[in-house]
Amino acid sequence: MTTAAESHANDERLSQGVLGTSSIVFMVMAASAPLAVVVALLPLAFAFGNGAGVPGTWLLATAAMLLFAIGYVRIIPYVKNAGAFYAYISASVGKTIGLAAAYVACLSYFALACSTLSALAFFCADFVQRVTGAQTPWELWAAGGIALLIFLANHRITLAATVLAFALVAEILVVLTLCVAVVVQRGLPAFELGDLTPGAVVAPGLGIALMYGFNSVIGLEGTAIYQEEARDRKRTIPRATYIAVVVVGAFYFVTAWCLSTSVGSSSVAAVAMADPGHFVTDRASEHLGWVGSGAFSILVLTSGFAATLGLFNNATRYVYALARDGVLPRRFAKTHPRYGSPRVAGTFLGALLIAVIGVAALLRLDPLLNISTSLVGLGSVGLMALLATTALVVPIYFARRNVYGLGTTVAPALGGLVIASATWLAVDNYSALTGVESPIINSLPWLLVVAALAGFAQGVWLRRRHPQAYERIGASQVEDDVATAS
Repeated sequence: MTTAAESHANDERLSQGVLGTSSIVFMVMAASAPLAVVVALLPLAFAFGNGAGVPGTWLLATAAMLLFAIGYVRIIPYVKNAGAFYAYISASVGKTIGLAAAYVACLSYFALACSTLSALAFFCADFVQRVTGAQTPWELWAAGGIALLIFLANHRITLAATVLAFALVAEILVVLTLCVAVVVQRGLPAFELGDLTPGAVVAPGLGIALMYGFNSVIGLEGTAIYQEEARDRKRTIPRATYIAVVVVGAFYFVTAWCLSTSVGSSSVAAVAMADPGHFVTDRASEHLGWVGSGAFSILVLTSGFAATLGLFNNATRYVYALARDGVLPRRFAKTHPRYGSPRVAGTFLGALLIAVIGVAALLRLDPLLNISTSLVGLGSVGLMALLATTALVVPIYFARRNVYGLGTTVAPALGGLVIASATWLAVDNYSALTGVESPIINSLPWLLVVAALAGFAQGVWLRRRHPQAYERIGASQVEDDVATAS
Protein backbone atom coordinates (compact mmCIF):
# COMPACT_ATOMS: atom_id res chain seq x y z
CA MET A 1 0.00 0.00 0.00
CA THR A 2 1.39 3.42 -0.99
CA THR A 3 1.74 5.86 1.90
CA ALA A 4 1.01 9.57 1.61
CA ALA A 5 4.73 10.38 1.89
CA GLU A 6 5.59 7.93 -0.89
CA SER A 7 2.83 9.34 -3.09
CA HIS A 8 4.11 12.87 -2.45
CA ALA A 9 7.65 11.81 -3.37
CA ASN A 10 6.45 10.13 -6.56
CA ASP A 11 4.60 13.32 -7.55
CA GLU A 12 7.94 15.14 -7.44
CA ARG A 13 10.13 12.54 -9.11
CA LEU A 14 11.62 12.97 -12.57
CA SER A 15 11.69 10.06 -15.02
CA GLN A 16 14.41 7.66 -13.92
CA GLY A 17 16.94 5.98 -16.20
CA VAL A 18 15.60 7.19 -19.55
CA LEU A 19 18.60 9.11 -20.95
CA GLY A 20 21.74 7.49 -22.29
CA THR A 21 25.09 9.10 -23.02
CA SER A 22 24.24 10.06 -26.60
CA SER A 23 20.93 11.68 -25.61
CA ILE A 24 22.61 13.84 -22.97
CA VAL A 25 25.42 14.82 -25.33
CA PHE A 26 22.87 15.83 -27.99
CA MET A 27 20.93 17.95 -25.50
CA VAL A 28 24.03 19.70 -24.17
CA MET A 29 25.42 20.39 -27.65
CA ALA A 30 22.05 21.54 -28.96
CA ALA A 31 21.76 24.06 -26.12
CA SER A 32 25.02 25.63 -27.30
CA ALA A 33 23.48 26.06 -30.80
CA PRO A 34 26.56 25.10 -32.86
CA LEU A 35 25.25 26.42 -36.18
CA ALA A 36 24.13 29.68 -34.62
CA VAL A 37 27.56 30.03 -33.00
CA VAL A 38 29.25 29.42 -36.35
CA VAL A 39 27.04 31.91 -38.19
CA ALA A 40 26.85 34.62 -35.50
CA LEU A 41 29.80 34.40 -33.10
CA LEU A 42 32.73 33.12 -35.16
CA PRO A 43 32.58 36.07 -37.61
CA LEU A 44 32.56 38.49 -34.67
CA ALA A 45 35.54 36.72 -33.14
CA PHE A 46 37.41 37.02 -36.45
CA ALA A 47 36.42 40.66 -36.91
CA PHE A 48 36.90 42.06 -33.40
CA GLY A 49 39.13 39.40 -31.85
CA ASN A 50 42.54 38.08 -32.80
CA GLY A 51 41.74 37.27 -36.45
CA ALA A 52 43.77 34.31 -37.65
CA GLY A 53 44.38 33.30 -34.03
CA VAL A 54 40.69 32.43 -33.47
CA PRO A 55 41.08 28.67 -34.15
CA GLY A 56 43.86 28.49 -31.56
CA THR A 57 41.74 30.52 -29.15
CA TRP A 58 38.99 27.90 -29.36
CA LEU A 59 41.60 25.25 -28.57
CA LEU A 60 42.61 27.26 -25.50
CA ALA A 61 38.99 27.54 -24.37
CA THR A 62 38.50 23.80 -24.90
CA ALA A 63 41.62 23.03 -22.85
CA ALA A 64 40.28 25.17 -19.99
CA MET A 65 36.90 23.42 -20.17
CA LEU A 66 38.62 20.02 -20.06
CA LEU A 67 40.44 21.09 -16.90
CA PHE A 68 37.10 22.19 -15.49
CA ALA A 69 35.49 18.89 -16.51
CA ILE A 70 38.15 16.83 -14.72
CA GLY A 71 37.10 18.28 -11.38
CA TYR A 72 33.45 18.55 -12.34
CA VAL A 73 32.98 14.84 -12.98
CA ARG A 74 34.67 14.01 -9.68
CA ILE A 75 32.18 15.94 -7.60
CA ILE A 76 29.10 14.67 -9.46
CA PRO A 77 28.87 11.30 -7.60
CA TYR A 78 28.86 13.09 -4.24
CA VAL A 79 26.21 15.74 -4.95
CA LYS A 80 23.17 14.43 -6.78
CA ASN A 81 20.69 17.14 -7.70
CA ALA A 82 19.09 18.51 -10.87
CA GLY A 83 20.33 21.94 -9.76
CA ALA A 84 23.94 20.99 -10.66
CA PHE A 85 26.06 24.16 -10.20
CA TYR A 86 23.79 25.38 -7.40
CA ALA A 87 24.08 22.10 -5.53
CA TYR A 88 27.87 21.88 -5.97
CA ILE A 89 28.45 25.43 -4.76
CA SER A 90 26.12 24.81 -1.78
CA ALA A 91 28.02 21.67 -0.79
CA SER A 92 31.40 23.39 -1.15
CA VAL A 93 31.13 26.89 0.32
CA GLY A 94 27.72 27.08 1.97
CA LYS A 95 24.02 26.98 1.21
CA THR A 96 23.49 30.74 1.23
CA ILE A 97 26.12 31.24 -1.49
CA GLY A 98 24.72 28.22 -3.32
CA LEU A 99 21.24 29.74 -3.28
CA ALA A 100 22.66 32.99 -4.64
CA ALA A 101 24.21 30.96 -7.48
CA ALA A 102 20.88 29.23 -8.12
CA TYR A 103 19.06 32.53 -8.62
CA VAL A 104 21.79 33.68 -11.01
CA ALA A 105 21.46 30.40 -12.93
CA CYS A 106 17.67 30.70 -13.21
CA LEU A 107 17.91 34.27 -14.46
CA SER A 108 20.73 33.41 -16.89
CA TYR A 109 19.06 30.37 -18.46
CA PHE A 110 15.72 32.15 -18.76
CA ALA A 111 17.37 35.24 -20.27
CA LEU A 112 19.20 33.11 -22.85
CA ALA A 113 16.05 31.14 -23.67
CA CYS A 114 14.11 34.38 -24.18
CA SER A 115 16.93 35.92 -26.19
CA THR A 116 17.22 32.90 -28.48
CA LEU A 117 13.45 32.64 -28.90
CA SER A 118 13.21 36.32 -29.89
CA ALA A 119 15.99 35.97 -32.45
CA LEU A 120 14.36 32.80 -33.77
CA ALA A 121 11.01 34.57 -34.18
CA PHE A 122 12.69 37.41 -36.09
CA PHE A 123 14.53 35.07 -38.48
CA CYS A 124 11.39 32.96 -39.04
CA ALA A 125 9.44 36.04 -40.10
CA ASP A 126 12.39 37.22 -42.21
CA PHE A 127 12.76 33.83 -43.89
CA VAL A 128 9.07 33.66 -44.80
CA GLN A 129 9.19 37.18 -46.24
CA ARG A 130 12.26 36.40 -48.35
CA VAL A 131 10.75 33.16 -49.68
CA THR A 132 7.11 34.15 -50.16
CA GLY A 133 7.07 37.93 -49.93
CA ALA A 134 4.45 37.74 -47.16
CA GLN A 135 4.95 39.71 -43.97
CA THR A 136 4.15 37.80 -40.79
CA PRO A 137 4.33 39.22 -37.26
CA TRP A 138 7.31 37.93 -35.28
CA GLU A 139 5.03 37.65 -32.25
CA LEU A 140 3.13 34.87 -34.04
CA TRP A 141 6.30 32.82 -34.46
CA ALA A 142 7.30 33.48 -30.87
CA ALA A 143 3.89 32.27 -29.64
CA GLY A 144 4.17 29.11 -31.74
CA GLY A 145 7.65 28.49 -30.36
CA ILE A 146 6.45 28.88 -26.77
CA ALA A 147 3.55 26.49 -27.36
CA LEU A 148 5.95 23.88 -28.71
CA LEU A 149 8.35 24.44 -25.79
CA ILE A 150 5.57 23.86 -23.25
CA PHE A 151 4.36 20.78 -25.13
CA LEU A 152 7.82 19.21 -25.15
CA ALA A 153 8.49 20.24 -21.54
CA ASN A 154 5.31 18.43 -20.46
CA HIS A 155 6.28 15.17 -22.16
CA ARG A 156 8.97 12.63 -21.44
CA ILE A 157 12.45 14.07 -21.78
CA THR A 158 13.30 11.48 -24.44
CA LEU A 159 10.94 13.28 -26.86
CA ALA A 160 12.90 16.51 -26.47
CA ALA A 161 16.14 14.55 -26.80
CA THR A 162 14.95 13.08 -30.10
CA VAL A 163 13.97 16.50 -31.47
CA LEU A 164 17.31 17.96 -30.44
CA ALA A 165 19.23 15.02 -31.90
CA PHE A 166 17.69 15.44 -35.37
CA ALA A 167 18.28 19.21 -35.35
CA LEU A 168 21.84 18.84 -34.10
CA VAL A 169 22.86 16.15 -36.60
CA ALA A 170 21.47 18.21 -39.49
CA GLU A 171 23.30 21.40 -38.55
CA ILE A 172 26.60 19.63 -37.84
CA LEU A 173 26.43 17.81 -41.17
CA VAL A 174 25.91 21.00 -43.16
CA VAL A 175 28.80 22.75 -41.38
CA LEU A 176 31.12 19.77 -41.85
CA THR A 177 30.12 19.62 -45.52
CA LEU A 178 31.29 23.21 -45.88
CA CYS A 179 34.55 22.32 -44.09
CA VAL A 180 35.18 19.38 -46.43
CA ALA A 181 34.48 21.59 -49.44
CA VAL A 182 37.04 24.14 -48.19
CA VAL A 183 39.67 21.42 -47.69
CA VAL A 184 39.04 19.96 -51.15
CA GLN A 185 38.91 23.26 -52.99
CA ARG A 186 41.68 25.09 -51.14
CA GLY A 187 43.92 22.11 -50.44
CA LEU A 188 45.73 21.12 -47.25
CA PRO A 189 48.78 23.37 -47.96
CA ALA A 190 46.48 26.40 -47.58
CA PHE A 191 46.08 25.65 -43.86
CA GLU A 192 48.71 27.71 -42.02
CA LEU A 193 50.14 25.97 -38.95
CA GLY A 194 51.39 29.38 -37.87
CA ASP A 195 47.78 30.27 -37.04
CA LEU A 196 48.00 27.92 -34.04
CA THR A 197 51.23 29.29 -32.58
CA PRO A 198 51.25 31.33 -29.34
CA GLY A 199 52.23 34.40 -31.36
CA ALA A 200 49.04 34.20 -33.42
CA VAL A 201 46.77 33.36 -30.50
CA VAL A 202 48.19 35.82 -27.96
CA ALA A 203 47.53 38.80 -30.20
CA PRO A 204 45.44 41.96 -29.85
CA GLY A 205 41.80 40.96 -29.47
CA LEU A 206 42.48 37.67 -27.63
CA GLY A 207 40.20 38.73 -24.79
CA ILE A 208 37.23 39.31 -27.09
CA ALA A 209 37.85 36.03 -28.94
CA LEU A 210 38.07 34.13 -25.62
CA MET A 211 34.82 35.74 -24.55
CA TYR A 212 33.06 34.35 -27.62
CA GLY A 213 34.86 31.02 -27.23
CA PHE A 214 33.56 30.40 -23.71
CA ASN A 215 30.16 31.78 -24.66
CA SER A 216 29.85 28.89 -27.13
CA VAL A 217 30.34 26.16 -24.49
CA ILE A 218 28.35 27.46 -21.52
CA GLY A 219 25.74 24.69 -21.84
CA LEU A 220 28.10 22.09 -20.34
CA GLU A 221 26.23 22.10 -17.02
CA GLY A 222 23.45 20.18 -18.76
CA THR A 223 25.29 16.88 -18.34
CA ALA A 224 24.79 17.02 -14.56
CA ILE A 225 21.37 18.70 -14.73
CA TYR A 226 20.04 15.53 -16.38
CA GLN A 227 21.75 13.09 -14.01
CA GLU A 228 18.49 12.20 -12.27
CA GLU A 229 17.07 11.08 -15.60
CA ALA A 230 20.20 9.28 -16.79
CA ARG A 231 20.82 5.55 -17.06
CA ASP A 232 23.77 4.36 -14.95
CA ARG A 233 24.53 8.00 -14.12
CA LYS A 234 27.93 7.23 -12.50
CA ARG A 235 29.21 6.23 -15.94
CA THR A 236 26.86 8.13 -18.22
CA ILE A 237 27.40 11.65 -16.82
CA PRO A 238 31.24 11.70 -16.79
CA ARG A 239 31.30 10.08 -20.23
CA ALA A 240 28.79 12.58 -21.61
CA THR A 241 30.71 15.49 -20.07
CA TYR A 242 34.04 14.57 -21.63
CA ILE A 243 32.47 13.72 -24.99
CA ALA A 244 30.55 17.01 -25.07
CA VAL A 245 33.67 19.08 -24.29
CA VAL A 246 35.89 17.29 -26.81
CA VAL A 247 33.32 17.11 -29.62
CA VAL A 248 32.15 20.71 -29.22
CA GLY A 249 35.73 21.99 -28.96
CA ALA A 250 36.93 20.00 -31.97
CA PHE A 251 33.90 21.06 -34.02
CA TYR A 252 34.46 24.78 -33.44
CA PHE A 253 38.23 24.50 -33.91
CA VAL A 254 37.94 22.71 -37.27
CA THR A 255 35.18 25.04 -38.45
CA ALA A 256 37.07 28.18 -37.43
CA TRP A 257 40.26 27.02 -39.15
CA CYS A 258 38.38 26.11 -42.34
CA LEU A 259 36.55 29.44 -42.44
CA SER A 260 39.80 31.30 -41.86
CA THR A 261 41.55 29.31 -44.60
CA SER A 262 38.68 29.80 -47.04
CA VAL A 263 39.54 33.50 -47.36
CA GLY A 264 43.16 33.37 -46.19
CA SER A 265 44.28 33.81 -42.60
CA SER A 266 45.88 37.17 -43.41
CA SER A 267 42.57 38.50 -44.76
CA VAL A 268 39.99 36.83 -42.52
CA ALA A 269 39.72 39.72 -40.03
CA ALA A 270 39.09 42.29 -42.76
CA VAL A 271 36.60 40.10 -44.66
CA ALA A 272 34.65 39.29 -41.51
CA MET A 273 34.67 42.94 -40.44
CA ALA A 274 33.23 44.03 -43.79
CA ASP A 275 30.05 41.94 -43.40
CA PRO A 276 29.97 39.71 -40.28
CA GLY A 277 26.28 38.94 -40.72
CA HIS A 278 26.81 37.20 -44.06
CA PHE A 279 30.40 36.00 -43.64
CA VAL A 280 29.49 32.33 -43.22
CA THR A 281 26.60 32.21 -45.69
CA ASP A 282 28.85 33.87 -48.27
CA ARG A 283 31.42 31.12 -47.72
CA ALA A 284 28.65 28.52 -48.07
CA SER A 285 27.47 30.09 -51.32
CA GLU A 286 31.05 30.23 -52.62
CA HIS A 287 31.96 26.63 -51.81
CA LEU A 288 28.59 24.84 -51.88
CA GLY A 289 26.48 26.97 -54.20
CA TRP A 290 22.95 28.19 -53.63
CA VAL A 291 21.90 24.83 -52.17
CA GLY A 292 24.46 25.14 -49.38
CA SER A 293 23.55 28.73 -48.69
CA GLY A 294 19.86 27.81 -48.53
CA ALA A 295 20.59 24.91 -46.19
CA PHE A 296 22.40 27.26 -43.83
CA SER A 297 19.47 29.68 -43.87
CA ILE A 298 16.97 26.94 -43.00
CA LEU A 299 19.07 25.13 -40.41
CA VAL A 300 19.81 28.33 -38.53
CA LEU A 301 16.09 28.25 -37.68
CA THR A 302 16.15 24.65 -36.43
CA SER A 303 19.37 25.37 -34.55
CA GLY A 304 17.73 28.35 -32.88
CA PHE A 305 14.77 26.31 -31.73
CA ALA A 306 17.01 23.47 -30.52
CA ALA A 307 19.03 25.95 -28.48
CA THR A 308 15.86 27.52 -27.06
CA LEU A 309 14.55 24.10 -26.06
CA GLY A 310 17.83 23.08 -24.42
CA LEU A 311 18.07 26.33 -22.44
CA PHE A 312 14.39 26.18 -21.50
CA ASN A 313 14.83 22.61 -20.21
CA ASN A 314 17.77 23.72 -18.08
CA ALA A 315 15.81 26.63 -16.60
CA THR A 316 12.84 24.36 -15.94
CA ARG A 317 14.94 21.86 -14.02
CA TYR A 318 16.47 24.61 -11.92
CA VAL A 319 13.03 25.87 -10.89
CA TYR A 320 11.96 22.28 -10.23
CA ALA A 321 15.07 21.57 -8.10
CA LEU A 322 14.63 24.75 -6.05
CA ALA A 323 10.96 23.97 -5.45
CA ARG A 324 11.69 20.40 -4.40
CA ASP A 325 14.37 21.66 -2.03
CA GLY A 326 11.75 23.94 -0.45
CA VAL A 327 13.15 27.28 -1.69
CA LEU A 328 10.41 28.06 -4.21
CA PRO A 329 6.72 27.15 -3.81
CA ARG A 330 6.41 23.38 -3.60
CA ARG A 331 3.86 23.28 -6.40
CA PHE A 332 6.62 23.93 -8.94
CA ALA A 333 8.14 20.54 -8.01
CA LYS A 334 5.12 18.60 -9.29
CA THR A 335 5.91 16.26 -12.16
CA HIS A 336 3.74 14.69 -14.84
CA PRO A 337 2.19 11.45 -13.51
CA ARG A 338 2.90 9.63 -16.78
CA TYR A 339 5.97 11.28 -18.28
CA GLY A 340 7.87 12.26 -15.13
CA SER A 341 8.51 15.74 -16.56
CA PRO A 342 8.57 18.96 -14.48
CA ARG A 343 5.32 20.11 -16.00
CA VAL A 344 4.37 22.83 -13.50
CA ALA A 345 7.80 24.47 -13.67
CA GLY A 346 7.74 24.24 -17.46
CA THR A 347 4.27 25.75 -17.72
CA PHE A 348 5.23 28.53 -15.32
CA LEU A 349 8.32 29.49 -17.33
CA GLY A 350 6.30 29.25 -20.53
CA ALA A 351 3.85 31.75 -19.05
CA LEU A 352 6.76 34.06 -18.17
CA LEU A 353 7.97 33.87 -21.77
CA ILE A 354 4.49 34.80 -22.97
CA ALA A 355 4.47 37.77 -20.59
CA VAL A 356 7.89 39.00 -21.79
CA ILE A 357 6.93 38.65 -25.46
CA GLY A 358 3.56 40.30 -24.80
CA VAL A 359 5.11 43.32 -23.09
CA ALA A 360 7.71 43.60 -25.85
CA ALA A 361 4.99 43.53 -28.48
CA LEU A 362 2.99 46.24 -26.70
CA LEU A 363 6.11 48.40 -26.47
CA ARG A 364 6.87 47.66 -30.14
CA LEU A 365 10.38 46.47 -29.35
CA ASP A 366 12.47 44.90 -32.08
CA PRO A 367 12.93 41.17 -31.36
CA LEU A 368 16.53 41.14 -32.59
CA LEU A 369 17.93 44.59 -31.86
CA ASN A 370 16.12 45.17 -28.55
CA ILE A 371 15.12 41.88 -26.90
CA SER A 372 17.77 39.44 -28.10
CA THR A 373 20.77 41.76 -27.77
CA SER A 374 19.58 42.88 -24.33
CA LEU A 375 19.38 39.39 -22.89
CA VAL A 376 22.14 37.41 -24.61
CA GLY A 377 24.92 39.18 -22.75
CA LEU A 378 23.07 38.96 -19.44
CA GLY A 379 22.68 35.19 -19.67
CA SER A 380 26.15 34.56 -21.05
CA VAL A 381 27.99 36.50 -18.35
CA GLY A 382 25.87 34.85 -15.65
CA LEU A 383 26.66 31.32 -16.82
CA MET A 384 30.34 32.08 -17.39
CA ALA A 385 30.54 33.39 -13.81
CA LEU A 386 28.85 30.20 -12.56
CA LEU A 387 31.27 28.04 -14.56
CA ALA A 388 34.23 29.84 -13.00
CA THR A 389 32.75 29.71 -9.49
CA THR A 390 31.96 26.01 -9.72
CA ALA A 391 35.45 25.18 -10.97
CA LEU A 392 37.05 27.16 -8.14
CA VAL A 393 34.89 25.63 -5.37
CA VAL A 394 35.52 22.01 -6.41
CA PRO A 395 39.00 22.05 -4.79
CA ILE A 396 37.41 23.53 -1.66
CA TYR A 397 34.85 20.72 -1.53
CA PHE A 398 37.56 18.06 -1.62
CA ALA A 399 39.97 19.99 0.64
CA ARG A 400 37.31 19.99 3.36
CA ARG A 401 37.44 16.20 3.09
CA ASN A 402 41.26 16.11 3.06
CA VAL A 403 41.32 14.97 -0.57
CA TYR A 404 43.95 16.54 -2.77
CA GLY A 405 45.21 15.65 -6.22
CA LEU A 406 45.61 16.65 -9.84
CA GLY A 407 41.98 15.94 -10.73
CA THR A 408 40.37 17.26 -7.54
CA THR A 409 42.54 20.32 -6.93
CA VAL A 410 44.99 21.43 -9.63
CA ALA A 411 42.97 20.86 -12.82
CA PRO A 412 39.68 22.52 -11.75
CA ALA A 413 41.55 25.44 -10.13
CA LEU A 414 43.51 26.14 -13.32
CA GLY A 415 40.40 25.81 -15.46
CA GLY A 416 38.49 28.07 -13.10
CA LEU A 417 41.15 30.79 -13.24
CA VAL A 418 41.09 30.82 -17.04
CA ILE A 419 37.27 30.91 -17.13
CA ALA A 420 37.20 33.63 -14.46
CA SER A 421 39.61 35.70 -16.57
CA ALA A 422 37.36 35.26 -19.60
CA THR A 423 34.34 36.28 -17.50
CA TRP A 424 36.08 39.47 -16.45
CA LEU A 425 36.95 40.19 -20.08
CA ALA A 426 33.29 39.63 -21.02
CA VAL A 427 32.17 42.18 -18.44
CA ASP A 428 34.92 44.61 -19.44
CA ASN A 429 33.97 44.26 -23.13
CA TYR A 430 30.24 43.86 -22.55
CA SER A 431 29.19 46.11 -25.42
CA ALA A 432 31.08 43.81 -27.81
CA LEU A 433 29.09 40.87 -26.48
CA THR A 434 25.71 42.60 -26.89
CA GLY A 435 26.67 44.43 -30.09
CA VAL A 436 25.07 47.71 -28.97
CA GLU A 437 26.21 50.86 -27.16
CA SER A 438 23.03 51.42 -25.15
CA PRO A 439 23.92 52.28 -21.53
CA ILE A 440 20.69 50.64 -20.36
CA ILE A 441 21.37 47.34 -22.11
CA ASN A 442 25.01 47.34 -21.07
CA SER A 443 24.02 47.87 -17.42
CA LEU A 444 21.90 44.70 -17.35
CA PRO A 445 24.66 42.57 -15.69
CA TRP A 446 23.75 44.39 -12.47
CA LEU A 447 20.58 42.27 -12.51
CA LEU A 448 22.84 39.27 -11.85
CA VAL A 449 24.09 41.00 -8.72
CA VAL A 450 20.51 41.72 -7.65
CA ALA A 451 19.53 38.08 -8.22
CA ALA A 452 22.56 36.85 -6.25
CA LEU A 453 21.78 39.18 -3.35
CA ALA A 454 18.14 38.05 -3.34
CA GLY A 455 19.20 34.41 -3.16
CA PHE A 456 21.78 35.12 -0.46
CA ALA A 457 19.22 37.07 1.59
CA GLN A 458 16.67 34.26 1.31
CA GLY A 459 19.33 31.78 2.43
CA VAL A 460 20.12 33.84 5.53
CA TRP A 461 16.40 34.17 6.29
CA LEU A 462 15.79 30.43 5.89
CA ARG A 463 18.75 29.59 8.12
CA ARG A 464 17.31 31.76 10.91
CA ARG A 465 13.58 31.14 10.53
CA HIS A 466 13.25 27.75 8.81
CA PRO A 467 16.37 25.67 9.54
CA GLN A 468 14.80 22.46 8.21
CA ALA A 469 14.11 24.08 4.84
CA TYR A 470 17.61 25.55 4.91
CA GLU A 471 19.15 22.10 5.32
CA ARG A 472 17.36 20.88 2.19
CA ILE A 473 19.11 23.47 -0.01
CA GLY A 474 21.14 21.57 -2.60
CA ALA A 475 20.29 18.22 -0.99
CA SER A 476 20.91 15.00 -2.91
CA GLN A 477 17.78 13.87 -4.74
CA VAL A 478 18.69 10.79 -6.76
CA GLU A 479 17.42 7.22 -6.51
CA ASP A 480 16.46 6.31 -2.92
CA ASP A 481 17.68 9.72 -1.71
CA VAL A 482 14.42 11.21 -2.97
CA ALA A 483 12.32 9.78 -0.20
CA THR A 484 14.73 10.57 2.64
CA ALA A 485 15.61 14.10 1.70
CA SER A 486 12.11 15.52 1.85
